[in-house]
Amino acid sequence: MSHSVGQVAGFAGVTVRTLHHYDEIGLLVPGGRSHAGHRRYSDADLDRLQQILFYRELGFPLDEVAALLDDPDTDPRAHLRRQHELLSDRIEKLRKMAAAVEHAMEARTMGIGLTPEEKFEVFGDRDPEEHAEEAERRWGGTEAYAESRRRTARYGKDDWQRMQAEVASWGERYAALVASGERATGERAMDLAEEHRLQIDEWFYECPYDMHRCLGEMYVADERFTAYYDAMGPGLAAHLRDAITANAARHAG
Repeated sequence: MSHSVGQVAGFAGVTVRTLHHYDEIGLLVPGGRSHAGHRRYSDADLDRLQQILFYRELGFPLDEVAALLDDPDTDPRAHLRRQHELLSDRIEKLRKMAAAVEHAMEARTMGIGLTPEEKFEVFGDRDPEEHAEEAERRWGGTEAYAESRRRTARYGKDDWQRMQAEVASWGERYAALVASGERATGERAMDLAEEHRLQIDEWFYECPYDMHRCLGEMYVADERFTAYYDAMGPGLAAHLRDAITANAARHAG
């Protein structure tokens, strides 16, 4: 069976002009001609074209492709093995590139698409992406996580600065409350716990009291969250957990 140049161009996804060029330089000379002198390609020609296109996809120039395919000492299967190895290497490189792009997309989606100067201005020496992968692993399938991504994707530098200011103000007042010896079940402590819940509700995702209680437990169970809150004041993480529990009970009642 033989095929016309137009059919082969359609099979291979190349132009007729490309096939004419390959013929002119001797890279792919069709095995036959029609009575009218038109090119006719055999199945063996299609196999060679496939090899050519594989090597071209891998970046080989045409003269090197010709030298490889015309080497009399090379088994056709050796070409396939070589191409498989080269393609596997390329796939791995592309996978790493895709991972890098996904990381950049995640940073942008999470609203961290700031210039280096803006990022430092807003976050100082704290990396806002430090726990992004873990957060996605733990909560990536939840509506709260999706909502957080949707909201923060819209935030600019001014939004992040206003949020940081609100969090800093809350932290200073809560640290002063803990230092004064105020009980976690006291009115002021519960009011600040409620303010903490509302900040999450406003900036990230809807945070009902049951969810807030779970967050409070995590602040004590996860040493990184404990360190974050205790940096505001010794024992603050556990105190906040208790205040959150008390505040939830107060509103449930």
